[in-house]
Amino acid sequence: MSDCCSGTCSSKPPVDPCYRRVLWIALFVNAAMFGVELVSGWSAGSVSLLADAVDFFGDAANYGLSLFVLSMLSVWRSRAALMKGLTMGGYGLFVLGASVWNAASGVLPEHMTMGKIGTLALLANLLVAVLLFAYRNGDSNMRSVWLCTRNDAIGNVAVLLAALGVFGTGTGWPDIVVATVMGALGLSAARSVIRQARGEMRAFRYLDADISTDRPSR
Repeated sequence: MSDCCSGTCSSKPPVDPCYRRVLWIALFVNAAMFGVELVSGWSAGSVSLLADAVDFFGDAANYGLSLFVLSMLSVWRSRAALMKGLTMGGYGLFVLGASVWNAASGVLPEHMTMGKIGTLALLANLLVAVLLFAYRNGDSNMRSVWLCTRNDAIGNVAVLLAALGVFGTGTGWPDIVVATVMGALGLSAARSVIRQARGEMRAFRYLDADISTDRPSR
């Protein structure tokens, strides 16, 4: 088997070159889509596109952080996952706040722009999701990367539905509802990642305590 499929169990595992390449691809795709959706979201007046743009930015930062800690000790990778979980939670709160703002402002987004950019974003996230699928059941750091991408793909489908809803109703409420759901999804994923990361960190502390207890005294 190639080095992309093999691995050993240790506190500081060897870096899988395939996983590293996947993270680099995901980093560039998300950074590019952040710029595209940010400009399009502002011009279209769509809070769901802006929410997706912020999510792309957060994911790009998460992939960069994952690359930085990839070859570090497991405890540091769990700490990085905890940080990413907190970031995902912050993203969820931001999106919920933006939804309230747009609801109060009564902005009518451009459904054509939402549909075109939403489709492009969906294709980008499906590419990354396919590449990351094999790593979805790894440690908390790998799991957080997979959850980010999975949530993005779901969010892209929701943006397309919102575009259809705006077109059909002539109001901005479908856009607001979808953005609210995306924010709630971000909070749910953050809770899952934070819980797993904290569990791993507790396990590392117990392991260190056992090693210190078993170490012979001088």
